[in-house]
Amino acid sequence: MLVEEIMTPLDKLVIVPQMSSVREALYKMRKHQVRSLVVEQNGIYGAYGLVTFKNILQSIVAEEGDIDLLNVYDIAASPSISVSAKLDVKYAARMMVRESIKRLLVIDNNELQGMLTMTDIISVLMDEVES
Repeated sequence: MLVEEIMTPLDKLVIVPQMSSVREALYKMRKHQVRSLVVEQNGIYGAYGLVTFKNILQSIVAEEGDIDLLNVYDIAASPSISVSAKLDVKYAARMMVRESIKRLLVIDNNELQGMLTMTDIISVLMDEVES
C-alpha cells in the first residue's frame, strides 16, 4: 500500500503563514479541530514546516514564551520530515517509529501533496482487523 492511498489530502490540511502569531495558530487549530498545521514555504524553493501542540506547549509553557510575541516561524519544525506519495506505507511507518514522530508531510517535486499521520496508518490496520 502506498502513502498516497491513505494520506490526508492537501485540500483537508490547514496551512498557516510563517509570520502568523502562535495565538492565531492556536485559533486555527481549535476552529478546524486539528492538532497540527502546515507552515507555508519561505519562497518557491523553501521548505514546508509543521507546528504541533507539542511545539506550542514546549515554547509557551515549558520555556515561558509569550504567545503574542512568538510567530509560527519561531516554533515550527522546519523543514519538516517528509516522504513521497509513492512510498510504501511500511517504510513511512518505520521512519515514524525510528524518529518518534507522529506526522510526515507528503511532498513530491517540492510540492505539498498531503500529510501522513500515525492515525491514518492505524485506521487502515483497524479496518483490516475488522474485515
